[in-house]
Amino acid sequence: MTKQSLLMAVAGVLTACGPAKSTSNILDAEVQIQAARTAGAEKEAPYEWTAANLYLQKAREEVGYSDYQAGVDFAVKASRFANEAREKSMSAANADSQGRPQNP
Repeated sequence: MTKQSLLMAVAGVLTACGPAKSTSNILDAEVQIQAARTAGAEKEAPYEWTAANLYLQKAREEVGYSDYQAGVDFAVKASRFANEAREKSMSAANADSQGRPQNP
């Protein structure tokens, strides 16, 4: 009986990790998207900006269906695209401030 009780306790703890991890990754993606917005990603990196927002939306949807691992995966993709959008926007801003022409 004690092995079964221990197994149930471990299963309960592991089940609780999914929502916490997905929530953490979604919050991280939101922070990255906000940083990209501040850098002007909506204008300077529209592809990356749109991808980040759509992946974040999909992450929230999957978490709503209790598919926490899929939510984590989509939130990580959202963070990557948001970070890429921020970097691209900052590069464009640096190029503008130095008087260099931008790539079309």
